[in-house]
Amino acid sequence: MSLLDFSSGAFIAAFFLYCFGFMFYAVCVGGQKWSNRKPEEHVRRWGRIAYFTSLLAFAAHLTFFFTRWIGGGHIPTSNMYEFMSFLAMAIMLAFFVVHAIYRKPLLGLFTLPLTVIIVAFAAVFPQEVQPLIPALQSGWLRIHVTTAALGEAFFAVGFAAGLMYLLRTVDFKQTSEQARREQRWVEFTLYVIVIIIAFVSSVFAFRGAGYEATFSKETVTIDDNGIENSSTETVVYSLPPIFKPFNSQDVSVDSFLGMKEPLMETPTWMHGVNAARKLNTITWSIINGSILYGIIRLLLRRRIGAAIHPFMEGIDEDDIDEISYRAIAIGYPIFMLGALIFAMIWAYIAWSRFWGWDPKEVWALITWLYYTAYLHLRLSRGWHGKKSAWLAVIGFVVVLFTLIGVNLVLVGLHSYAGV
Repeated sequence: MSLLDFSSGAFIAAFFLYCFGFMFYAVCVGGQKWSNRKPEEHVRRWGRIAYFTSLLAFAAHLTFFFTRWIGGGHIPTSNMYEFMSFLAMAIMLAFFVVHAIYRKPLLGLFTLPLTVIIVAFAAVFPQEVQPLIPALQSGWLRIHVTTAALGEAFFAVGFAAGLMYLLRTVDFKQTSEQARREQRWVEFTLYVIVIIIAFVSSVFAFRGAGYEATFSKETVTIDDNGIENSSTETVVYSLPPIFKPFNSQDVSVDSFLGMKEPLMETPTWMHGVNAARKLNTITWSIINGSILYGIIRLLLRRRIGAAIHPFMEGIDEDDIDEISYRAIAIGYPIFMLGALIFAMIWAYIAWSRFWGWDPKEVWALITWLYYTAYLHLRLSRGWHGKKSAWLAVIGFVVVLFTLIGVNLVLVGLHSYAGV
């Protein structure tokens, strides 16, 4: 067995151990009503089991990280698979730090599933070790990416605690207009999480079935001398093609539920074969996510938030609010160092300029400004409770777009990370 094969095995082991850790935290928090032990003894016993399992998962994740680093020859943070894997590991490190301060097992009930989702999301991307492009062949790769990811990891823990606070304090039995509005937004947040889970599940299901659809598109360009140059782009879909690239040819399309060809072309303004694939992926994610959400609603016979809310009773909401703020306060200077200061130093070394308005740079700045506003409103305006929790939830949406949306949707100097 090669070192990279061992690394992949450690990655899979970490994923399943994270799943077990989540289940043990669920027993710790939700099983108190059915336990024969006193609530304090039950929480202490299962909290230790869950925490120890999480530590084992983190150790397996560290093993994956360092063995891949040694086997691949460079730090594994250069593409989406490696970076999202590292982000999940950083979230667990942030969780251990915050847990050491507050000793609240409930935090694991929301942090562990977030880690599981991100690990599964990472596995969607190509997992081969790729050589570093020239711009990444620098020691600053280790400094910039790891510190930026660690800051974002603390933001993720703040998001988890903020969502916990909303599920604890939003009353799903109230019928006032403000209560209904809060209920809808909490449910929408959970709906988006279900869509992400459905996306990961769909990709693995179709990959397991060996599904594939291939399209080619010829592009003609005219250079400054008036000479025509033609090139052919090819794109492979892993999900059935609802959309195909504009003005493209079907190379091969596997049949799915009787559908042997795409339903429609993408609009003319969506340039490039990958734009169609991304639109197709988003469409399938929303469709399957809506179906999965509907199934969950049928099984629960009520909103997901309303089903979770009773398990939050007895939780000190002030503690959760403080945890969310503290996690973001710890992550803020780390993110500023990694995503802005270290990034600008590296940009000057690599491209001879500190700032270039690249989409990734712009969204890193937006993220920093957003959390600057969060801390200002929290400390100067007294935005505690629900206001602070909503800011923590929305802030992580901004982080996710900076991490995923910029790499996969927008085109810029950081587009290599989406490969």
